[in-house]
Amino acid sequence: MCDDENILLTPKQMAKADALAIKGGVPSIDLMENAGQVVAEQILASYQKCNVLVICGPGNNGGDGFVVARLLKQQGWQVELALFGNKSTLKGDAKINADRYEAEIKILHPNLINNADLIVDALFGTGLDRNIEGDLAHFIDLVNKSGLPVVAIDIASGIDGETGQVRGIAIIAKQTVSFFKPKLGHYLLPGREYCNQLHIADIGIVESVLQKIEVSTWLNSPNLWTLPKRNPLNHKYDAGHCIVISGDELHTGAARLAARSALRIGAGLVTLAGEKSALLVHANHLSSIMLIEAKTANELSNILLDKRFNSIVIGPALGVGSRTQKLVLAALNSSASMVIDADGMSSFSKNPQILFDAIKAKSYGEVVLTPHMGEFAKLFDINDISKVKKARLAAKISGATIVLKGADTIIATPNGKVAINNNAPPYLATAGSGDVLSGIIGGLLAQGLSAKKAAMAGVYLHGEAGSAFGGQGLIADDLPSLLPFVLRQDNN
Repeated sequence: MCDDENILLTPKQMAKADALAIKGGVPSIDLMENAGQVVAEQILASYQKCNVLVICGPGNNGGDGFVVARLLKQQGWQVELALFGNKSTLKGDAKINADRYEAEIKILHPNLINNADLIVDALFGTGLDRNIEGDLAHFIDLVNKSGLPVVAIDIASGIDGETGQVRGIAIIAKQTVSFFKPKLGHYLLPGREYCNQLHIADIGIVESVLQKIEVSTWLNSPNLWTLPKRNPLNHKYDAGHCIVISGDELHTGAARLAARSALRIGAGLVTLAGEKSALLVHANHLSSIMLIEAKTANELSNILLDKRFNSIVIGPALGVGSRTQKLVLAALNSSASMVIDADGMSSFSKNPQILFDAIKAKSYGEVVLTPHMGEFAKLFDINDISKVKKARLAAKISGATIVLKGADTIIATPNGKVAINNNAPPYLATAGSGDVLSGIIGGLLAQGLSAKKAAMAGVYLHGEAGSAFGGQGLIADDLPSLLPFVLRQDNN
């Protein structure tokens, strides 16, 4: 992960970027002026001249708001400026820009909402570290209920810039203008839903400051990975052979979804392995996917001696219990890269360390774990509020790449790198969708992608396939057949 366009910063990292820019010769007052200027420009480009209420807090975010109010007033807009707090307590650049505003600065009051057509939210930036309560919470509630469009400066006030969580209550913005680089809270839920349309603007901070910031989080996108390409000299084994482990005869659908997805994403061959009774069910549904009997862990181990099986998907509808444990451990003892999903993880809930030790002992091949939040809680005793920190620590503990699933899926690697995904439509929340994702990742592993890149690409393409369907009515069976369309779009 090294693409500067996709970098996400924490509030502390952004503060360091500001400090480095100032140290490099950009006056802090210029940074504030530039911030106000780009917000004003966004407003002028998006709205007709109207009555605007600019609500400011006591810090630098409020200082940006003072600049916006001054610039809009100079353009002939009807501006009311209201401050949460006392002007006498303002300091530094915020005080300078409050003094530059030549009209009245009012005390924040609910009645001001009645005269407004547009609200500019300059109460708090990404560094908010406490819950909003009392009269201010009541005011924000009235703003949200008013239905007026809100342009937020930096982030919707009340959203934690690192976790995306609501600190008591938060402004619901129509647009958010932030600076230099996006922040984690812009893309983590529920913050993403409060910030809505995000604009990132240049305020004079040079890219070279990133060299002194330990960036560890990115927004997932095709800029971070490259899909495998076929050439005329390739044969099917050059694209890898993925083996998917099936559940019993009454639980075959999940493995079939995974197998079809692995084949559609480009694996050269895909085989389903399981008990004979399950294979007979599969045989009634499949033609391009091969079948092989593997009832026990020993039988699976013998099959995996064939090094051409270079990718394994194990867990979907496999059943929770000691048999699944043995199958997973047998698979981990092979040289193949693996996706462990669903029951493959939950079977270790009583003693997750057995799984983690086996992953770390694996001498060749990488492992991807794909838990949703419920499965995650069974494996990891991590109570941090931040979803990113949870995934990052879980990857370190387990030795695996973690795909912490959700509408804002997090991909975390054992070395601490994280990608946040934001392209998944809500219709992907349907039975079997996760099995498809496991198959996509497994198929990409078969083609030689690293665990990190297979996970990032798999999650992104899964989201694109869901979006390609176009809306309600999506079921997991639809997704594999949508992958060729998504792949053609990527190639274009």
